Amino acid sequence: MTKELPDMSHVALEHISLRRMPNQERSRARVEHMLNCAIKVIAEKGSEAMTMSEVARLAGVSIGSLYQYFPDKSAIIRALAEHYGAECLKCIKDGLAEAETLDALCDALNELIDVYFGLFRAEPVIRDINSAMGADKTLRDLEIAESRKSGEVLTEALCRVAPDRDRQRAAMACFLIMHLGESTMRLAISMGPDEGAKLVDVYKHMALNEVRRAGTER
Repeated sequence: MTKELPDMSHVALEHISLRRMPNQERSRARVEHMLNCAIKVIAEKGSEAMTMSEVARLAGVSIGSLYQYFPDKSAIIRALAEHYGAECLKCIKDGLAEAETLDALCDALNELIDVYFGLFRAEPVIRDINSAMGADKTLRDLEIAESRKSGEVLTEALCRVAPDRDRQRAAMACFLIMHLGESTMRLAISMGPDEGAKLVDVYKHMALNEVRRAGTER
């Protein structure tokens, strides 16, 4: 993998849905601090063991202040999922932006899959939150929405390098590629490192073949 892993350590509130959005810079910084403290707890214990009281204590705020923005820990996990989803989407946009041919697009997608798998292996919080998405309907709906967004980015890139293709078919293929990528990462991380890496390689082969098919079939 030639590309460095993106830095996802800074929580950006503009990408997050809160029950109450802070307007003042000081309040925004305090909410970001709460989320960063939640990240620390999840990294150490996992989201299932995380409690609201522990996040509040670590953040140095009252439990009432935490509840102003997050009614329960599911809301915290959703906020972090939105944050990581937005950062991953930016990474995808940047990674595909300069591809001018179908071959270059496939090379860029191949590299992005490696980057994403690297993030899963390196960041326990991303692994934890992605695993939680498979068990919570609200988070599953969010995952589908994020897959649609990333699929749209891939569709735009594919139609840019192959403008005569069937856009509707391309959009369906790109959405499926991105959504299956999430499932593949979840499965790969649950396996041993060797088997997990092989599963990702198989997924890459399937995804790139489908991109080429969508880019050449009329």
